[in-house]
Amino acid sequence: MNKKPKAIIALVLTVLTVALLIWTCFYAGGKYVVFDPKGPIGQAQKELIILTTALSALIIVPVMILTFFIVWRYRDTPTNKVKYQPHWDDSKKLETTWWAIPIIVIFIIAVITARYTYLLEPSKPIASTQKPVTIQVTSLDWKWLFMYPEEGIATVNQVHIPKGVPVRFELTADAPMNSFWIPQLGGQIYTMSGMAMKLHLQADHEGTYFGSGANFSGEHFGQMRFDVEVQSDEEYKNWVADIKKQSKPLTKDGYLALAKPGLSQPAEYSSIPDGLFKEIVNKYVVEGSNPHAGHGEATSTEDSSKSGTEEHAAMDMSHMNMSGHN
Repeated sequence: MNKKPKAIIALVLTVLTVALLIWTCFYAGGKYVVFDPKGPIGQAQKELIILTTALSALIIVPVMILTFFIVWRYRDTPTNKVKYQPHWDDSKKLETTWWAIPIIVIFIIAVITARYTYLLEPSKPIASTQKPVTIQVTSLDWKWLFMYPEEGIATVNQVHIPKGVPVRFELTADAPMNSFWIPQLGGQIYTMSGMAMKLHLQADHEGTYFGSGANFSGEHFGQMRFDVEVQSDEEYKNWVADIKKQSKPLTKDGYLALAKPGLSQPAEYSSIPDGLFKEIVNKYVVEGSNPHAGHGEATSTEDSSKSGTEEHAAMDMSHMNMSGHN
């Protein structure tokens, strides 16, 4: 068989493969959930992925085409009549071109990435007229515990949020480090013992979304999944009221049993022990020290405000004492 048809077939197959990948990622009915965002954070992350991929393609695609062209054009065959120039080794125009284009593209990608990095900072609240819903998340072996401190309820392996309302997740771990991920709402963030990370997300469409632990954490890692139910405000309030009426409370003994390694079915609790999340975060902190204070020790908004007030008061008192000594 002639080599030319082989090369043409290879090129056609390559183009079809790339086209198939693009179609499945963007037009195959939302099967690739990262490309089917349902909230502002997920949408911004999708835009960043598309922009950086397109800019990278400006370099990668021409390089691949030129590679194929050069290999084909200057192949060693008896019939190839391409001019042979053994002493040609430099071209200022070509050198300038293939250095300048990547540098410009990389600079543009750097600017875009820096902008989106600031915009998508996980601990940065989402601008909204709605009051955020606070959900305290604890990753366990091999399950997820969600506590709603304002509503006084808790769930296991399921989380409900109202549509169009920002959600402030406070995340920690009482097990090996994991990664909390709801692909259609936003990117991953780690859960770690002794830490209380912050993540702000929002869902703009009702529905059931996939959530999981995205960090390998042992035997049942693949089953650390949870459902995210996005409801209307009225449905969400009714759901909270039903849990308070129909579910049993979560006690400290109940939590200790839940925290033991093992799988768990979705569950709901009508109440939670006061300060449980803070106890989980501080569980491994040695008395008299706080090595993670600068990285997000667990404090509620009220606790943070109180701590800040006490700190300012102490500073004012110290200033007054110093003035008196002077």
